Amino acid sequence: MDLLPSNRSPPPPAPTQGSPCGSASSKDSVEWEGRSLLKALVKKSALCGEQVHVLGCEVSEEEFREGFDSSINNRLVYHDLFRDPLSWSKPGKALPGGPLEALRALDKRTGSGPATIALDSLSWLLHHLPCPILCQTLHALSRQDSCPGDTLPGEQVRVLGLLHEELHGPGPLGALSSLAQTEVTLSGTMGQASAHILYRRPRQRPTLQTQWFSILPDFSLELQVEPLLESQPPSDLHTPSVDPTTHLTFNLHLSKKEREAKDSLTLPFQFSSEKQQALLRPGLGQATSHIFYEPDAYDDLDQEDPDDDLDV
Repeated sequence: MDLLPSNRSPPPPAPTQGSPCGSASSKDSVEWEGRSLLKALVKKSALCGEQVHVLGCEVSEEEFREGFDSSINNRLVYHDLFRDPLSWSKPGKALPGGPLEALRALDKRTGSGPATIALDSLSWLLHHLPCPILCQTLHALSRQDSCPGDTLPGEQVRVLGLLHEELHGPGPLGALSSLAQTEVTLSGTMGQASAHILYRRPRQRPTLQTQWFSILPDFSLELQVEPLLESQPPSDLHTPSVDPTTHLTFNLHLSKKEREAKDSLTLPFQFSSEKQQALLRPGLGQATSHIFYEPDAYDDLDQEDPDDDLDV
């Protein structure tokens, strides 16, 4: 499955060798919507001659098809859950399982040949289905549980899912991300959109790539180079510079006389040679002192065991 988050979407990934399908997830946000990218990927799959099934939950069929030409719309099979998601208006024609049965039925309708299934959106399905049930259904839908030899190259199924990341907690986001072979997160700067694409392939380390792009009015995808940061406008040369030290109550600099006085001052902790000589050689007339010590009876003068009197 390819996860396309709102404000995050990737170009459709090519299935790896030995993998029966491609799965991609796109995450978007309020600032960078991902439905335009989803429609661009749907158009690219249709131009490649694939069957394209769209499970529409958040917008009407007319709104989703808007912007496509007739050749693209003729290749789209739209499964509408937007007008009557709970099957109230036509209970006889509705699937008994509701959204879950509609999701499971997509696998049976793809038929033979490569196919693309677009889910618009995973967020809507998460609000109507338990997360474990949805993950199991997506896993079976993308045929990831089948062995590489069980699926012919012409029967590959690619699942594209749009996810509004800001609506969900870390638990559902992590579960859906673990299913996606390609995860695209949309962002941008200076009005230009970018896609942070995380590729996960079997027996390979995940790789991260950033791609700048724009979507044309006909939903064609145009890749672009990374925009340069705008340089700051040059400062006005005629604006006088303000000295921040003008109104201080203390001086940050010393005058020449103040510096000489500072250098000639002898600090009390400085042990100069003159002070050392004065202490070692007292001058004439200076009183000298002596210490007289008379050992006591309990004094321990044994140098071999000075702690003998401690009775340890």
